[in-house]
Amino acid sequence: METVPTPKKRSIGKRIISVIILIALLAGSVIAYTYYKRYFAPNVTESEEYLYVRTGASFDNLMEELGEKNILVDTASFRWAAEKMEYPSRIKPGKYKLKGGMNNRSLINMLGGGFQEPVKLRFQNIRLKDQFAGYIGTQIEPDSSILITLLDSDTLAAKYGFNTDNFFTMFIPNTYEMYWNISANDFFDRMNKEYNNFWTEERRKKAESINLTPIQVSILASIVKGEALHTDEMPKIAGLYLNRLQKGILLQADPTVIFATNDFTIRRVLNRHLRTDSPYNTYIYKGLPPGPIMMPSIASIDAVLNYQKHNYIYMCAKEDFSGYHNFSTNQAEHLINARKFQQALNERNIKR
Repeated sequence: METVPTPKKRSIGKRIISVIILIALLAGSVIAYTYYKRYFAPNVTESEEYLYVRTGASFDNLMEELGEKNILVDTASFRWAAEKMEYPSRIKPGKYKLKGGMNNRSLINMLGGGFQEPVKLRFQNIRLKDQFAGYIGTQIEPDSSILITLLDSDTLAAKYGFNTDNFFTMFIPNTYEMYWNISANDFFDRMNKEYNNFWTEERRKKAESINLTPIQVSILASIVKGEALHTDEMPKIAGLYLNRLQKGILLQADPTVIFATNDFTIRRVLNRHLRTDSPYNTYIYKGLPPGPIMMPSIASIDAVLNYQKHNYIYMCAKEDFSGYHNFSTNQAEHLINARKFQQALNERNIKR
């Protein structure tokens, strides 16, 4: 005969089953919570706006960066999730936008997919090549030492049709969108492409009509920019220098003297400055200097191409310090204007 379980035995069996179910549920809850915490729980802090992953960086390099900058709440959970998602084998360099509260899964998907935020690179009003290299080196991955080496490279300059004196004219001030991890050579290629886009057939024809190459236009534009405090006066100043070039007269542009002395604190150009022996000193050497004295602006380039036609060959800063100039066609009138300005300098005790 079969033994019939007593009510007591049935009750114990039910309890055991209930305990097993409860343990399973608790274990499942722990596993689910662990899974959630490692993949979906908020883990990115607000300590940094961007994460920069350098070219050639290893997973350990990245973990060190994340730890040093306190980007993660829990680095261990990120490491676990990253290894499970095979991220260490697909690291992509770039500049990545971080959002406070991002979870590991979202962060790893962004990094592993290379979904970086483009850099909006804007430059203007830069005087020297090393300053340009220094600034660009803060905006993209290649550092300033690499960039200045390339800017001084005869081979690279010649590749684009320049020399090291006038290579700076290839960089047209504007805003450009590119990725942070662009290589130095790709950056130069991009700037050359933008230069060629800027120099349209119309602009090239205008340059040809005044017997200047695009490079020469940019060099002259750098002088115009150095002289002009106001954009609306640029075409008039450009016309004056073109008159001098056409007549074979020394340009005698004070900004070129300041550049030649390499002393950009000068507010009053004196005779001793005018004697500085440099191919950039247009008080000594006829024609255009070998390169720009600063990065010309688009406005100054277009001012040369669309210069104002007149007969002026002299100019002097106005004595009211408005930033505008008095223009004249003869030396006698110019000397009167110059004395007014010198007197105004004396009254303000500006001696250098």
